Amino acid sequence: MNFDLKTPATQYGLVTLSYWAFTLSDGALRMLVVLFFHQLGYSPIEIAGLLVLYELFGVITNLYAGWLATHIGLTVTMQMGLTLQIAALLMLTVDSSILNVIYVMVAQALSGIGKDLNKMSAKASIKSLVPADAQGQLYHWIALLTGSKNALKGVGFFLGGWLLATVGFQNAVAAMATALAGVLILSFLLLDRSTGIAKKPQPFQHLFSKSSAVNRLSAARFFLFGSRDVWFVVALPVFLQSQLQWSYVQVGTMMAAWVIAYGVVQTLAPKVTIIGKTIKDSNITHPSGRTAFRWVSILCLIPAAIACGLYTAGSDTSLVATGLVSGLLVFGALFAINSSIHSYLIVAYAREDGASLDVGFYYMCNAAGRLVGTLLSGLIYQQFGLAACLLVSSGMLITTAVISKKLPG
Repeated sequence: MNFDLKTPATQYGLVTLSYWAFTLSDGALRMLVVLFFHQLGYSPIEIAGLLVLYELFGVITNLYAGWLATHIGLTVTMQMGLTLQIAALLMLTVDSSILNVIYVMVAQALSGIGKDLNKMSAKASIKSLVPADAQGQLYHWIALLTGSKNALKGVGFFLGGWLLATVGFQNAVAAMATALAGVLILSFLLLDRSTGIAKKPQPFQHLFSKSSAVNRLSAARFFLFGSRDVWFVVALPVFLQSQLQWSYVQVGTMMAAWVIAYGVVQTLAPKVTIIGKTIKDSNITHPSGRTAFRWVSILCLIPAAIACGLYTAGSDTSLVATGLVSGLLVFGALFAINSSIHSYLIVAYAREDGASLDVGFYYMCNAAGRLVGTLLSGLIYQQFGLAACLLVSSGMLITTAVISKKLPG
């Protein structure tokens, strides 16, 4: 019996494997950078600054990557992403004395470009692997890819904290670069290089989506992910280390457990959002714009509730830690479902020929929300504290709900 590498299921598995490997390194690198440079005495605003080019180039990359993929294929853009991540990791293997702000920002810029090339390629490729009339299958495959990716990103957070405490910063990034090089070689050997090439590639001026559904969903995604990163990226790990006196391994483990649980919930989102409905009916095995509005409306309340809990707990660190971790779990579960619904909707709304254009535009807005959230995370935390970051998060989620109200089915 011959094993056909060209079947949609096999290609989906290969794409997912490549995405997993990249995500593991990306999560570990994020934790390494935040904790290592905080150890060197960098302030929260300075740490946020190190990540600015990572997020900024993610915005630019997503805008152009979708157009590029329609011409050269999604497999090639995915391989470009892996190559850039390897280059970024190798840049950080130098002696600590060379790791100044500008140098690290440039390395992070390469990593940001690589990450969004990889993500856009992986998610857009699924559109071409699933028949147009199999929306239930599309929802399940998107949820599985996204959820498993985030679970591995959580493992990466733990790996980053553990590696920093055991082998040090330079050895950690060198090991990750070596592992990714192996994955890149496998992708050259096994992946179909024609995936995602459009039958009629669009001119360069068609970068921005003309679909009102895609534009509205993209705006909602901007505020959704800004609401997470405004307190999760810089404020939370620095708060845990500086205010609650947690160790690197403790911070990495907690962040890892959160993201792993977040990823698991994402994979289960199809079961949660279609409870009581029959899988055989393709009309009700996938969410609509109304589903997105309902779930984000619930999520709006959680960050504000956590902020109130921090205020009530006062200086009782054990009570603060308990309330914060509990709130994180609730926020993570609801956010995961919201994210999974969005990830399905953009693929469903995207055009059939050249889906990467719409997906790229959408993830450009996602990256822009992360950029704004990252900057605000350092700025607001340093000036006003974690509770203020959480209140801003609730405000962003309310805006997401308002935008989502008019999403189409």
